[in-house]
Amino acid sequence: MVTVAHNPPRIAKANGIDICYDTFGDAQSEPLVLIMGLAGQMVQWDDAFCVRLAARGFRVVRFDNRDSGKSSKLPGKRLTWWEALKALVLHMPPAASYTLRDMARDTIALMDVLGIRSAHIVGASMGGMIAQEIAIAFPKRVRSLISISSTTGNPDLPQPSAKAIALLSDPQPTDREKFIARFKRMWKVLRAGRFPEDEALDRSRAELVYDRGVNPVGVDRQIRAVLASGSRKELLRTVKAPTLVIHGTADPLVDPKAAQDTAASIPGAKLMLVAGMGHALPIRMWPQIIDAIDKHAHQASAIAARVA
Repeated sequence: MVTVAHNPPRIAKANGIDICYDTFGDAQSEPLVLIMGLAGQMVQWDDAFCVRLAARGFRVVRFDNRDSGKSSKLPGKRLTWWEALKALVLHMPPAASYTLRDMARDTIALMDVLGIRSAHIVGASMGGMIAQEIAIAFPKRVRSLISISSTTGNPDLPQPSAKAIALLSDPQPTDREKFIARFKRMWKVLRAGRFPEDEALDRSRAELVYDRGVNPVGVDRQIRAVLASGSRKELLRTVKAPTLVIHGTADPLVDPKAAQDTAASIPGAKLMLVAGMGHALPIRMWPQIIDAIDKHAHQASAIAARVA
């Protein structure tokens, strides 16, 4: 088995905030930055997943987004039902203390701290939206783009299932056992199927997330950022980074049509639909997802080297 170095979490001063991050793999390997989704923490890119990616020849960087985990908590009020309804139905975005573009700048600033001029950018769900923003606004910093379980923000796309919306709109409990119970219920819905390997880890995963710090108001601020940022569909036509769009056919939160829309919006993008995958990265599906990321990223680097 390949031994992979894991550098412990550190705090970087970047874009005017504290960003908690850690890295896996050789510092001289190709940089690959993982961006987690709404309310997620960097540890929700499982250690074992990161180790497997690093073993493919990457320096894997994961971090807590602002308002999550051990990164900075920002000011701003909770999102009301009325504001959310106006955004989704009337396309009237709420006021937001920051946007997805600001979160993209966080990523770039962290790369600056780490001395990374360009990287393969991988984002899941809201992280995919942030990754798209990076490819739009900072094209020279992106070696390749991998957008997972995400969307362009196109308001004409199908909305999440009622069950998924009801679960995610339920406020995060601050009591430890209630948080763990909600975490388990939520991921059972988002995985959209029976995945015993993941279900067996749900409690320990929830404990890790809770013990690192939960921030219910921060989740609302991240939702505000998503709603206030609008559609990227037209701007994505300017993206030149080699792009891979990965999406589950059973996703109950972000309809697979969103993946088709993303791939159609980015010139030359490839689409990979994973049969039976919901809005999660189940252990059972890691091999095909890691293979796809590995192949796409290294092909992009090889093409760039030939052009240079």
